[in-house]
Amino acid sequence: MAGQDVLACAMTGSGKTAAFLLPILHHLIDKPRRTTRALVLTPTRELAAQILEDLNQLAIHTPITAAAIYGGVGMGPQEHAFRSGVDVLVATPGRLLDHFRQSYARLPGVEYLVLDEADRMLDMGFLPDIRRVLRHLPPKRQTLFFSATMPPPIATLTREMLHDPVTINRERKSAPAIGITQAIYPVRQELKPALFLHLLRTNVMKEALVFTRTKHRANRLQAQLVKAGIKAERIHGNRSQSQRTDALAGFKDGRYRVLVATDIAARGIDIVELGHVVNFDVPQTPDDYIHRVGRTARAETTGDAFTFISPEEESMLREIERAVGKRLPRVTLSDFDYNAKVEGKLEIPLAERLAAMRAQRSQRGKGLTHGKPVRPGARRPRR
Repeated sequence: MAGQDVLACAMTGSGKTAAFLLPILHHLIDKPRRTTRALVLTPTRELAAQILEDLNQLAIHTPITAAAIYGGVGMGPQEHAFRSGVDVLVATPGRLLDHFRQSYARLPGVEYLVLDEADRMLDMGFLPDIRRVLRHLPPKRQTLFFSATMPPPIATLTREMLHDPVTINRERKSAPAIGITQAIYPVRQELKPALFLHLLRTNVMKEALVFTRTKHRANRLQAQLVKAGIKAERIHGNRSQSQRTDALAGFKDGRYRVLVATDIAARGIDIVELGHVVNFDVPQTPDDYIHRVGRTARAETTGDAFTFISPEEESMLREIERAVGKRLPRVTLSDFDYNAKVEGKLEIPLAERLAAMRAQRSQRGKGLTHGKPVRPGARRPRR
């Protein structure tokens, strides 16, 4: 409210979105319309859509307008938002830069810049895009960084980009929310799908948001769940925007009992009454663990966070336990067969997948089309 730059760190579900939206809306409400004065940058489409939804709810009885700018959807409505000068734009960097290549996409009136999930926005993957975006904004503005975690290297980088910022909870140790019950389930890697199905079938979990290490594993797990009669969908970077939107909406309204996701989707899934988060694979870093489990127990509710850990993942778990400051309880189930034999693999190694693709191409090259030999001299069917 005082106009100073802000570097804020607080746990997931604690209200960071309202913390930056409410003061901005307060400042904008009496200003002339048709000029974009606030820009919020986020790392994912889902988070951009969530922030826009929150903003529209907060501003429902005001003249303030807003729009989301992200990939996977048509640029026409987004171009209209630029041309009409909505008060607030919520954008992902890549799609915003696409618009900046056009003459209509100019933001000379921006007075407030917010980077939400600043730790992910400013990692090595996002930093170049952020710097390019900054070149299109007026240098005189208020800049606010909000994040659930703020490791020292990122905090140093933000201080380079902020002017004499007020810091909030800078020294606070990152940790999961108080209402989260955390548990570790030791299990062999190949038995993880069976253990998850067992927990669902015995109603230990009514619904679950499940995180896998890769998009391929997310696809395979979702397919196994559906084959087993569990209504499940997946959300990751290879899915179209309409598919991702449907998956998240279906999980929220109960059409899907399980939503399988990769880490990037963790930033933007905001479900107040989500009871269970499952780390099907141990997160690579403690910060990723905190973000994943923070999808439950939001807004001072309670929830469970289960982590499946195979012997080869023990070292990553030790790092997480050091970060949260305690040894997490181990759980074994008396009615689950930990020595069962498993047919097939959840994840086919990339080398095997590539080898299979090369073999298929080789077969086609030898005259096999759609599984049938092509007669010598015959024309191949057009595909």
